[in-house]
Amino acid sequence: MFKTDKTPKTYTPGEALQKIAAFCAYQERTQKEVEQKLRSYGLDEDEAGEIIIRLSREKLLDEERFAQAFVRGHYRHKQWGRRRIVQELKQKGISEYCIKSGMKEIDGEEYYQNLLNVLAKKDRQEKEKNPRVRRQKISVYLTGKGYEQDLIKMALDEYAAAEAADDE
Repeated sequence: MFKTDKTPKTYTPGEALQKIAAFCAYQERTQKEVEQKLRSYGLDEDEAGEIIIRLSREKLLDEERFAQAFVRGHYRHKQWGRRRIVQELKQKGISEYCIKSGMKEIDGEEYYQNLLNVLAKKDRQEKEKNPRVRRQKISVYLTGKGYEQDLIKMALDEYAAAEAADDE
């Protein structure tokens, strides 16, 4: 058997800059992600900081743009609610200013329609027969997706009314 020594490859600041520029060009990144990657290349804090400043100046690294792209993707494709999106952005170390800027990407009507779509899909999948328990389970699921309680209640009431109208 061959023994492979997996010591991470170290790069000079010039090599690291080229590699990290490609890393940032591929998709939006946070400063935290870029710094971790640079540190894994064997650069010290000062070298990593200088590269991050340069990437920001060259518009390859922009946390406000990252927040906007993250919000668009997660609310449109993953159909997450505002609370979950904000929580994830905070966890990624994004500033309040950038989070607020990103949250402007959410269209209120489209957001509520997403909530109704997620609710309808979960209702079709839910096996619980007891209406009260069923409603509770769906509500817990929607809370986990990051939707606000007042909107969940409104959507559940609207959905129940539509179901009742369909049954008549």
